[in-house]
Amino acid sequence: MGSRQLLFRSVKDIGKAASRSTSHLSSAMTPGNRPVLEGVCAINKPPSITSAQVIRDVQRHFNPSTLFQPWFEREHAKREAESHNQKQKRRSWKSKQKLQVKIGHGGTLDPMATGVLILGIGNGTKSLSRFLECTKSYETVLLFGAATDSYDTDGKVVVRKPYEHVTKEEVERALGAFRGRIMQRPPIFSALRVHGKRLYEYAREGKDVPVEIQERPVTVEELSMVEWYDGGTHQWHWPEREAAMEEKELADKIMHTPGVGNKKMKQNVESCEEDGRDAKRRRTETNVNASGTEENISSVSSPAGLVKSESESMLPSVPFIGHSLASNTQANSTPPTINANPTSPPCSDSTMAAPSRPPCPAPAVRLRMTVTSGFYVRSLCNDLGIALRSAGVMASLVRTRQGEFELGTNVFLYDDLMKGEAVWGPQVESMLKSWNSKQGLNEEADQASMIGADGNKVGVRAS
Repeated sequence: MGSRQLLFRSVKDIGKAASRSTSHLSSAMTPGNRPVLEGVCAINKPPSITSAQVIRDVQRHFNPSTLFQPWFEREHAKREAESHNQKQKRRSWKSKQKLQVKIGHGGTLDPMATGVLILGIGNGTKSLSRFLECTKSYETVLLFGAATDSYDTDGKVVVRKPYEHVTKEEVERALGAFRGRIMQRPPIFSALRVHGKRLYEYAREGKDVPVEIQERPVTVEELSMVEWYDGGTHQWHWPEREAAMEEKELADKIMHTPGVGNKKMKQNVESCEEDGRDAKRRRTETNVNASGTEENISSVSSPAGLVKSESESMLPSVPFIGHSLASNTQANSTPPTINANPTSPPCSDSTMAAPSRPPCPAPAVRLRMTVTSGFYVRSLCNDLGIALRSAGVMASLVRTRQGEFELGTNVFLYDDLMKGEAVWGPQVESMLKSWNSKQGLNEEADQASMIGADGNKVGVRAS
């Protein structure tokens, strides 16, 4: 093949690529030449509701809006243009469903958690998979002295451990074992599948998992202590619900081998297990709980994986108090901002102190981290408690960033939905347009990088 033919093919390929890169502009127009908005945006999820419920709430506000009417017009036009055979192939149950704005999310959050929830709108759902693999940043509060079946304060207490020896300095030293490339065991209350069945289904049915849950490699790029809280000085509490003995035995049976990072940390775990055996010999030893009464310290080993799925929930405990990370929407409808160094918890906590409850005597710590895909913050809280010869439970969680979406930069408030389209509409429109603009620039850059100085596609040599 001659160089002229190769050059012609290269130019032809560029034309096709350019057509594809601008196809979202032509296809994003209704028959009346009204722009169709779709792409990816993000919302600040409140606590006490599931990620799936957030999507349903967003749909309820997007469906009747003026902003997304062009999307409905296009979808109806596409259905009308289908051939008879295509219409017959459409599932009958689906065709009977009322058309709604197509929305998906790019990774769930625990019901008790707040923060960045990625939303794919329309064709933007095709881009959501990239957010499952990107890095994420979190802030969490770890409360020492107890562990639960769900690893957070929405669960039932399955073990209590001494906490008086836990200090700020000890926590700082222990964090080093959790940085970098570590091994972490996925939680039993997770959406992972074993033999075609999700792990949380085994947990909820009280059935044994047929195979041992294996540790998986994860990477902790950053992990630091933001704030230390002495016992009695903070607002978090242990759960009041105590697990039944059979539930404690199940927790001990399923999670008898905690997966907690590197060798140094596993040595701490062995020390903790020795403490547990000593506790069995000292069944009369007592501890003061959050209510100020004495009770026997459980001899059950600390569970290492009974964690609630990010997409499944226990019962929510309290309504959303407010978005302390985000300020009110600006008059120009720009995305909300956050305090970079908040002195108060960055999210509403599911176990905030009630006026009638005395302060929890155990210390707590606020941690900030950036992690890779597959990381479980609740497992970190549990494993760090074990490493410190105590027990730990997650008392609050906020996702501050996922990929390029960050609180205070390009995330709109859930509460703004209730304020009407005049408030949330300009924010969503701006985010979707920004997303599409970046995607178009990325496609053009990718195509340009394929052409060499000689006009040939990279990797194709003229003869």
